[in-house]
Amino acid sequence: MTQVYFHCSNTKKVFVDRRGAVVDDLAEARDHATQVVQSLAKTRSLEDWHDWVLHVSDNLGDELFVVPFASVLGNPH
Repeated sequence: MTQVYFHCSNTKKVFVDRRGAVVDDLAEARDHATQVVQSLAKTRSLEDWHDWVLHVSDNLGDELFVVPFASVLGNPH
């Protein structure tokens, strides 16, 4: 098990995940990342999430992988 963090950014903003989540492997981290993207996209906001990217990092701050929101949300039109 390892602690991973799910930071979100676009060209104007960054949301830093200070809590993170404990996962067993990269597959579980990927599944959690997808859930984070879907959860944020469902929030009531004027934000267009399609240009955002989710950065998944380990407890040392090393980036493990990125998930473009558009890859989860699909085409906005």
